[in-house]
Amino acid sequence: MSHVAHELAEEFPEFKQKIHDLKTGNAHFARLFDEYHDLNREVHRIEAAGVNVSDEQFENLKLVRLRLKDELYEMLKE
Repeated sequence: MSHVAHELAEEFPEFKQKIHDLKTGNAHFARLFDEYHDLNREVHRIEAAGVNVSDEQFENLKLVRLRLKDELYEMLKE
């Protein structure tokens, strides 16, 4: 499935172990990770099912997903 490409461990395979470590040891990272994961699934559900949602709503969802991904990436680089 094409939506899997946005899973965090596949986006940043070099950080796979660090993602795991932060998910289990950093509550803030774990919360952001869960938010990203849920939002990513929602975006892909809308894409795959052709759910009726306005372009503006959909673009906002994708923008929030991108911001979460950026924040998670910054934490991974630390």
